[in-house]
Amino acid sequence: MKVYLNNPSDDWICGRLYQEWHDYNPQISTKNPSKADIIWVISGWQWKDIDYNILKSKKVILTVHHIVPNKFDLNEFKARDVIVDRYHVPCEHTKQQILPYTDKPISVSPFWGNDKLWYPLEQSECRKELQLPNKMLIGSFQRDTEGSNLKSPKLEKGPDIFCDIVEQWNQENNLEVVLAGWRRQYIINRLDKAGIKYHYFELPNMSILNKLYNSLDLYLVASRYEGGPQAIIECALSKTPIISTNVGLAPKILSPESIINNNTTPQPNVKYAYNKAIKYNIPEGFKSFIKIFHEN
Repeated sequence: MKVYLNNPSDDWICGRLYQEWHDYNPQISTKNPSKADIIWVISGWQWKDIDYNILKSKKVILTVHHIVPNKFDLNEFKARDVIVDRYHVPCEHTKQQILPYTDKPISVSPFWGNDKLWYPLEQSECRKELQLPNKMLIGSFQRDTEGSNLKSPKLEKGPDIFCDIVEQWNQENNLEVVLAGWRRQYIINRLDKAGIKYHYFELPNMSILNKLYNSLDLYLVASRYEGGPQAIIECALSKTPIISTNVGLAPKILSPESIINNNTTPQPNVKYAYNKAIKYNIPEGFKSFIKIFHEN
């Protein structure tokens, strides 16, 4: 069996997953789609970048990370569904989203974690190296604006919810925010208006990103829709305290007490999250995907 994984050619999550897959699974991987038995389209929005005749002649597994209802293109989904033999989704939420639109099998498997990248470090040492203060630090490392528009919030990522929570907490705590990733202008503008200090690392490498995680008192996922985010597993492996809205991997990795809802004050549970996430660490985290491929 040979698997061709499409190359998203990005510097963020899908690009890194592509590289890790090839690094650890060379014996069943090929970079030539014509020689593959299975085409795995990990970035489903790029399916047209692969020769249609090849897609029609091979077994195709396509990943749907999540659906944003007001952006969902049913016609596009149906056109793509013709060439798909099986869907992969990283969480049960996404399975329920696409279930009404296809009769193809849907396999649920979180993406793997990599404890060579994400691991605990001494908080004080990380803060000293990164010139971060000895204050309550809350982190967010994902984009929050739409496309090239640096003003409109990417609402599925919940930057407005993040800011609402941070502004409320700031009334009781002298906190600061640590941001990383592309296009953080919405949150930056909100923090400026609220007079909350922030520290922005636009495109840190993985080593710096791990130190940023380890510098935090809390990582906050405020999304409305997610397949992951991978930050949940990354926080868990680095033993970074994290709370999240009830999206993506949150109910699978985080303790119920760490899920944000209207009735409770969420509390991070580092030990619980670590014990859940370690099950998806490399190389164990590849096994469910290899099983999916053998099922086809």
